[in-house]
Amino acid sequence: MQTGRPFVMSIAGFDPSGGAGLLADIKTFEQLGVMGLGVCTAMTVQTESRCLSIEWRPIDEILTSINVLMQDYSIEALKIGVVKDAMFLEKIVETIRSHNSEIKIIWDPVLKSTSEFSFFDLKTLPLLTGVLKKIDLITPNYNEYNVLHECGLLNQSGNSSAVLVKGGHRNDKTGTDILIWNGKEILLEPDIREPSAYYPKHGSGCVLSSAVTGWLAKGENLETACVKGKLYIEKFLKSNPSLLGFHSV
Repeated sequence: MQTGRPFVMSIAGFDPSGGAGLLADIKTFEQLGVMGLGVCTAMTVQTESRCLSIEWRPIDEILTSINVLMQDYSIEALKIGVVKDAMFLEKIVETIRSHNSEIKIIWDPVLKSTSEFSFFDLKTLPLLTGVLKKIDLITPNYNEYNVLHECGLLNQSGNSSAVLVKGGHRNDKTGTDILIWNGKEILLEPDIREPSAYYPKHGSGCVLSSAVTGWLAKGENLETACVKGKLYIEKFLKSNPSLLGFHSV
């Protein structure tokens, strides 16, 4: 068995363009020097600019894949991407925790695509209260944060999850992320020296959350992992003018 790199896992959707989901996560893991494992939650038909359809994998197949991988590999950190609804997420998290109560779990709550294709069943949002207590970090974009906050799901006194609010969709201070952790709000500012060098990118939220996952697996604390994850995503956003970014460290 390979032992030179820490193991990480992505539980996410398959995007055939390679810009988001499992493929983007694995590209990020490889660049950061961690060994990426993957479990597919859904098959999509999409490009970097539009999503046409999604077909969810049966939850039993997903849980079987997770069980097999966690029995054979010592996984340090794990990122969950697109999931169907709150019940889907809860079963995944419960299965993970049954194998390892200490593993770092990051959930990137993909509610809608940039092109407004709906993924998560919003009617099940109130059912998330319990499962969020078992997740270490949630990484919503600004719009997703507002949806979750309005449902009362991100009250720090009510759950143990830290929150990294991604700032790419903000109207003010675009690109400024906020880490809410241990009762503190830590601002993660973009590189203001080159404000015109950033280009919109398909899958940038996936890449940031997987970069944070990779750094956590390498032993960084949460704040440092988020700072280094932001440095990674800034290189990704500057990599070229197209919607598909290049990965590099």
